[in-house]
Amino acid sequence: MNEKCTGGEALVAALRAHGTDTVFGIPGTHNLPVYAALARYGLRHVSPRHEQGAGFAADGWARVSGRPGVCVTTTGPALLNAATAAAQAYSDSVPVLFVSPGLPLRHPGRGNGFLHELKDQRAAFDAVVAYSHRVTSVEEIPLAVACAYAAMGTGRPRPVHLEIPLDLLDERAVAPPVAPVPLPPAVPSEPQIRAAARLLADSVRPVVIAGGGSSGAAAGLRALAERLGAPVVTTANGKGVFPDDHLLAVGAGLHHGAVHDLVRDSDAVVAVGTELAPSDLWAGPFEITGDLIRIDIDARSVITNALPDVAIVSDAATALTVLHRHLPERAVTAQGVGRAARARQERTAQARAEGADHLVLTEVLSRVLGREGILVGDSAMSCYYGALSNTPAYRPRSFLYPTGLGTLGYGLPAAVGAKLARPGAPVVALHGDGGLMFTVQELAAAAQLRLPLPVIVTDNGGYGEIRNEMAERGDAVHAVGLSAVDFPATARALGCHGLSAEDGDTLAHALEQALVADRPTLIHLPESAAR
Repeated sequence: MNEKCTGGEALVAALRAHGTDTVFGIPGTHNLPVYAALARYGLRHVSPRHEQGAGFAADGWARVSGRPGVCVTTTGPALLNAATAAAQAYSDSVPVLFVSPGLPLRHPGRGNGFLHELKDQRAAFDAVVAYSHRVTSVEEIPLAVACAYAAMGTGRPRPVHLEIPLDLLDERAVAPPVAPVPLPPAVPSEPQIRAAARLLADSVRPVVIAGGGSSGAAAGLRALAERLGAPVVTTANGKGVFPDDHLLAVGAGLHHGAVHDLVRDSDAVVAVGTELAPSDLWAGPFEITGDLIRIDIDARSVITNALPDVAIVSDAATALTVLHRHLPERAVTAQGVGRAARARQERTAQARAEGADHLVLTEVLSRVLGREGILVGDSAMSCYYGALSNTPAYRPRSFLYPTGLGTLGYGLPAAVGAKLARPGAPVVALHGDGGLMFTVQELAAAAQLRLPLPVIVTDNGGYGEIRNEMAERGDAVHAVGLSAVDFPATARALGCHGLSAEDGDTLAHALEQALVADRPTLIHLPESAAR
C-alpha cells in the first residue's frame, strides 16, 4: 500500500497482513472509518449485541483457533463494556487484540465534554491488559499492529489494546503494512534441561501436571509421560491436552484430594504451563515432597506459587521435545499405569460425589460430544462441580472455561467464537440460570449467524453457589433467589429454538437435534432433571 490511505484502512490492512480474517465488534459514531475498510478488505465481521459479548467471542475464537482474536469497539462506554472480557483474557493467558478509537490528538487535556469522553481511556484499559498503546499518526498504525501481534506471540500470551485517535481514522497518509515478525520458539536452557533429565531419570514415582500453557504441546506431553511412565493430571485450561482415555490419564481437577495424594506420593513433579494457581487448587497448595520441575514460557510464572528445583523457561512444545531426547529409554511400567489407575479411580469417585447434582447432564454431554466436541462453560456449578471433572476430553482446546477471573456470562458468546473458529466441531455452551442473564442477548447474535449451537441452562433458581456460601457462614440467605424466567420462550423471542428437558433421555434427544439444527437451541434443564 504505497498510496495514501485513511487510518481506518491502515488498521484493517495491517490486521489482514497478520492473518486476521474475523473481527468481533459493534460499530459506533467514532469507528466508522474502520468499518468502511472492513467491508472493502473482505474481513468477516461478527456483530454481538454487547461489547462484552464481542470480547468473550474473540476470546473463544482465540482459545479454539490458537490465533489472536480481534475485538473492535468505539470510544468510552463501548470500550469499558469490553473490559471484563479483556480482564478474563489476561487472567487465562488468551491473546486478544482490542482496538478502539480515542479522543482526537489535539483534544483539551482536561476535557470539554466530547461525546464518549473518558478522563483517560488508554490508562483505564491499561489496567486490565498487557499494555494499552495510543498511536499518534496514521503512519504508526501498521507498526503498532505488528508490535501488538509480536507481543501476543512472545512469552505468555496476553491481550493488548490499541487506541487510535478518532481524527486519525479519517486522516490520509502513506502507511503500508508491516510484515509479521518471525517468532521462533523460546529455546530452553541446556543446563536446566540436563538438570531436569537427571532428576527424572532417577525418579521412581513421577507425575505430570499439565496446564493451559501446554495446549500447543500435546504430542510432546504424551511422549514425555509415556517415557517416564508418569500419571498425568490437568488443570481446567489444560483439560484435553492429554486424552482422558489414555492409560496414564488421571483427569482434570487439581483440587481433588486424590490428586493432592498423588502429588504428595510422587518423587518428581513436572508442572507444564501452569501457575499452580489458587483458582485451580481451591483448598490450598500441593504438598510437594519430591523434586519439582517447572516448564513455563513466563519467567515470572515459573516461580509463582511454588519454587521449583529446576526452572525451564521455554515454549512448552520445544522444552518437552528436548527434555524427552535427554531421557533414557524405559517402557511404561506397570507401576506407572497402576498409580494412574488408582488415582483416576479415586479422583473419579470424588468428582462424582462433588458433582452428584449434575451427573445426568455430564453423562449425556460425554456421549453426545464424542471425541471432537467442544464444551464452553460459564462460571456455574454445573461447570466447575459437574463438567470440569466428570466429562472427558480428548484433544486440546476442547474445554473453555473462565478459570482465573471467574466471570459470569462467558459461556454463550465464547461458544459463538469457538463455533466460528471450528465450524465442523460440535460446540455446546453450558450456563447456569443466573449467569446466562449476563449475556443472554447474544442468543440473537448466534441466531443471526444461524449457528447450530446448543445452549444448556441448568436452573437452580438463582445464584446457587453464593446461596450455599451464605448458609455455610451462618448468614441470612438473601438476594440470591431469582424469579423464574421462561428461558425457552426467551430463546424463541430472540430467534432461536427453545426446549425444556425433564430427564437424561429428553436432554440427549434435544442435544442431538440441536447440533444439527438450523439455528441455536436453548435447552432449559431444571436442577432436579440434571441429577
